[in-house]
Formats: sequence, C-alpha cells, structure tokens
Amino acid sequence: FIVNFGNEPWVPRSVAAVFGILTVLGVYFLAKELFSNSVLQNQIALLSAFLLATNFWHINFSRIGFRAIMAPLFLTWGVYFLLKILDKIKFSNPPAGEQKFYFLFFTILGGLFYGLGFHSYIAYRGTPLLIFIVLSLYFFQNKDWQIRKKILIVVSGYTLLAILVVLPLGLYFLENPQDFMGRTTQISIFNSPSLVKDLAFNIAATAGMFNFIGDFNWRHNIAGNSLLFWPVGILFLVGIFISLRKFKEYYQSSIILFSWLAITALPVVISNEGLPHALRAILMAPAVLIFAGFGGVWLYQKIVAISKDSDKKINIFKFFIGIFLMILIFQAYYSYFIVWGKNPNVESAFNADIAEKARKLNNLPKDMPKYVLIKASGIDIRAVGTPAQTIMFITDTFTSEKQKEKNIRYILQDQTNEIPENSYIIVVN
Repeated sequence: FIVNFGNEPWVPRSVAAVFGILTVLGVYFLAKELFSNSVLQNQIALLSAFLLATNFWHINFSRIGFRAIMAPLFLTWGVYFLLKILDKIKFSNPPAGEQKFYFLFFTILGGLFYGLGFHSYIAYRGTPLLIFIVLSLYFFQNKDWQIRKKILIVVSGYTLLAILVVLPLGLYFLENPQDFMGRTTQISIFNSPSLVKDLAFNIAATAGMFNFIGDFNWRHNIAGNSLLFWPVGILFLVGIFISLRKFKEYYQSSIILFSWLAITALPVVISNEGLPHALRAILMAPAVLIFAGFGGVWLYQKIVAISKDSDKKINIFKFFIGIFLMILIFQAYYSYFIVWGKNPNVESAFNADIAEKARKLNNLPKDMPKYVLIKASGIDIRAVGTPAQTIMFITDTFTSEKQKEKNIRYILQDQTNEIPENSYIIVVN
C-alpha cells in the first residue's frame, strides 16, 4: 500500500479504516450467533453493529494508524467462527462429507483469525482465557460423549492453526525475551508501592470511563468525555442488568460477554499509566456495544408491549426511535469532525508540526546534509526514540541505507558536535 501510494499519514490510516469496517461486520455476525436462541437475534445484531459504527471510540481508532485496531477484528471473527462450529456440532447432524468440510473450513478460518490477533496488540495476550471459557462452556454442557469428542477435535484443529500463525512471533520472543514483557513490566501496577489502592482506583476508572469520565489523551478521545454517548451508555447498563436478571435464559451469551469484558479489561486495570485508557481498552469495544445492542432491543420490546393496545402509540414510538438513530449518526459526525477534529489539541497530539518538518526535508536537495536533532523524550527505538518515527515514515528513512541515500541523519543532543557546517537542521522538541 505504501509502495503504491507513498509515505503519507492517510495510507496506514486507510488500512486501519478497513479493519474498523470489518469489525462492525464481525460484531453483527457475532451478536447474531451469541443470541441464536432468541427470536430477536437479527435485531440485536443489527443494533449492536450500528452502535459500534456510530461510536466515537471505535471511529477514532479506525482512522489512526495504530495496530491496536486489528485486535478487536481478529478476536471478534475468531470467536465467531469458533461459536459457529460449536453450535453446528451441538444442533445439527449433516451428512458425513458435508460435516467434515464444514468443520475443516470453520476450524481453519477460526484458528487463522484468532492466531493473527497475537500479531496486533499486546493486550490480546490475555484472550486465550476467553477461548478456554467458551470451549469449556460447550464441552461441559454436553453430556453426549460423541459431541464432546467432536468438540475436542475442533479444539485441537483450532488451537493448532492458531499456534502455527503465532509461531514466527513466538520464535522471535524466544530469541528476544526482553521484548516479550518489556513494555508490560514498565507500566505494571505491580511496581506500585500502594498496590491495593491503585488497583481499586484502576477498576473504578475503567468501569467509569464508559458513562462518566473517559480518556484525557486527545489522541484517543475528546479529553475526559465518556467513551459512550450517554443514551448508549444507558443501554449498555440496561444490557448488563437484563443479562444478570435473565441469566438462565441467556446464560451462554452472558457468560461469554461478561468473560470478554473482564478478560479484556485486565490489561487496563493492571497498568499504571494514563487511566482511563481508551486505547488499551479497545478489545472491550465489541462486548460493550453488544451489551448495549441487547439492552436497546429489550427496552424497545418492553415499550412496544406496553403500547400494544394502541397502534397510534406504537407508531409514535417508532417515529421517535427513527429520530434517535439519526441523532446517533449526527452525534458521531459532530463529535469526530467538529468537536474533536477542529480542536487545536489534536494537532499537537498527532505531531502535526513534526509532519510538516518532515515534508520540508522531502523538498530539499538530496546532496544537502540534513540532520534531525532529537530533543524530545520517548521510548528508545533504534537509538533515536519514538519522536523520530514520524519523520522516518514521511521521509522514508527508517533504514540506514535510506538515510544514507537521502542524506538524512538522526542524532541526539550529545551528538551535536557531529553536525558539519552548512547542514540543514531540524529540531524535534
């Protein structure tokens, strides 16, 4: 993509947009599968996908060049394909040939999608626990040994495919063990002298970010805004309440969704950096919006049931539902493009000034010595740190060969004596 369209910010962002769109589609199919025993499965699936598609939290990360947006996509589709084949084992008995093809096809797709998620975002590493819970749920609720045998076969195939996909990453970590836990160790709450107090605060901050106070980082959110538009936040709480109240009726979907929330919240609550943290919590988004979709459909059905004796009341109610859905679309547009997009803090959060400096470098003659002096602090990456990454990308000088070819060199503050006279210098503060 970069080779064809160049080193411009919109290029990686367009790839993220594709992942975001496919996640919306995945949430539709996953919600439909989770509530397959309900006559309202289509409505729940449609509303869940719609709420995700109009959610600022999801829209924002679908338009940033962060690898984290891949994580919800791979987990959503990985769990969907797993549930699809487990339900097929439980409820149907197709001819042997068709059955083998069906099992093989969905096992390969499920293992492939799930395994790819480990290449996306560090928070994904806790998800094997979710897969274990899903498999245990289906295994122990079926007493028929023939069904259990098929489940074990599917588990083996699914796991094997996932392991094969993760293998290159695993081999890298074996050779570079410091990279496996490096970032996690740096931000871990277990380094805190007041562990219990900080853990309690982190849990409260993470739970409250959906309806009260959200991420303050302008790169992730409209600073301090809740991650859910307040009516959607109410539907989320309604969905959780109804799932608990009608647990026997929806026990399977409830266990999976509650497990999803708890497991994907762990990377957030055990970290001690920048909470509430919308980016680190991105894996929670599918479950959160499916709960909201479930709550919305339940509330709709409840109000229709109350008004069943009056067609006029029902028509008025449906009219207001249409207005509400349009408000959600407008609110998503207004929040992203007007409130957030035009805020000057966003330019700073996305290093707009550094990007402009990089474009100036691109316009200078190749034979002119060009030096990028890094004064800003950041995580050490190849001796120059994260502040240089924006310039490296736009000027296409990530490798030493490219730097030599374009006569661009990256130096730190203690290397200024190496800058020759008549050089063009860009300072990154």
